[in-house]
Amino acid sequence: MTFRQNAAAHPGIIHLALAVGGFAIGTTEFAAMSLEPDLARGLGVDAPTAGHVISAYALGVVVGAPTIAVLSARLPRRWLLVALMTLFAIGNGLSALAPTYGWMLAFRFLAGLPHGAYFGIASLVAASLVPPARRTQAVGRIMLGLTVATIVGVPLATWLGQIASWRWVFAIVAGLALFTAALVGTLAPRDRAAANASPLRELGALRRPQVWLTLATGAIGFGGLFAVYTYLAATLVAVTGVPRSTVPMVLAAFGVGMTLGNLVVPRFADRALMPTAGVLLVWSAAWLALFPVAAHHLTFVIVDVLAIGFGGALATVLQTRLMDVAGDAQGLAAALNHSAFNVANALGPWLGGLAIAAGYGWTATGWVGSSLALGGLLLWALSLAQAGGLRLRGEREGLGQRA
Repeated sequence: MTFRQNAAAHPGIIHLALAVGGFAIGTTEFAAMSLEPDLARGLGVDAPTAGHVISAYALGVVVGAPTIAVLSARLPRRWLLVALMTLFAIGNGLSALAPTYGWMLAFRFLAGLPHGAYFGIASLVAASLVPPARRTQAVGRIMLGLTVATIVGVPLATWLGQIASWRWVFAIVAGLALFTAALVGTLAPRDRAAANASPLRELGALRRPQVWLTLATGAIGFGGLFAVYTYLAATLVAVTGVPRSTVPMVLAAFGVGMTLGNLVVPRFADRALMPTAGVLLVWSAAWLALFPVAAHHLTFVIVDVLAIGFGGALATVLQTRLMDVAGDAQGLAAALNHSAFNVANALGPWLGGLAIAAGYGWTATGWVGSSLALGGLLLWALSLAQAGGLRLRGEREGLGQRA
């Protein structure tokens, strides 16, 4: 049996290869936040201006996910994943060499372009290798690469950036991306694009209300997590009163929570997808609301942050939901999921920052986050009601035809 045949017989090997790409993406995305002071000094700008580097990456994700998914509709998924990881490597390699702040913005935007499309297509490939009843578990394995990055990759990247240079972080991520491209090119199953695949067919996803409602649920409901996470380090120092050396331990608790969520939640989601999404939104709203109280005690805040991270499994659940409601436009819908979560990544910190600037204090991010989770829950309820209405209408039409 060849190595490729062995991988095909054991989908977990291919899932692991795809997860390595998720690890690289998660490391560069979250480490850029923790390395913001180092980026500011290295590029000769102040901290708020350096924050635009993070925004440039997020903008690349939002723009790249739908654009690449539509334009690549006729490409085999295996080679598309290789191309996406190669582009990601180039963007990060150039980021490591950026001579000025302006060039850094351009290179971070470039690095963000393949992010959403990679996760979307990787999720489709992972799900195609297992029975339908285990799709969410397969998607969860891909997301484990990102969540493990928050536990291992980000702390190591932060440490490396402090003792050496932030440029090494981006260079190593570029190397990981090339390693992923080689793994996927070697292990992923050979495939061909569907005979009727086309950009127009992918755009058909945008005509489906359930696709928009699912994306909106993620964009709003997930924003609460980012509202708290973005200002967590500052809150720990100013409110909890811990030294900066303790901050990585609490950030690691967040990553542990996300990892546990992606190990546990998909098993329930494969049995009851939409109810699981609703429970996660209620869970997030409750733990985010507790954050202003928990932030005053180190032990309590560690537990609370771990629980908030656990709610991050919503991304995996909604990814599978999009597979159900996208029809033939699987690629675009799957990629747009990550555009939606980067909208959340922009919305949550923006609203949290407004609350802090208005004088409500660092812990106000918890109330902002809880409100966003409840907003996501409202959209989830609308999606459920609309889907129920469609089923009822279909049943009535079926009865009328039989009559």
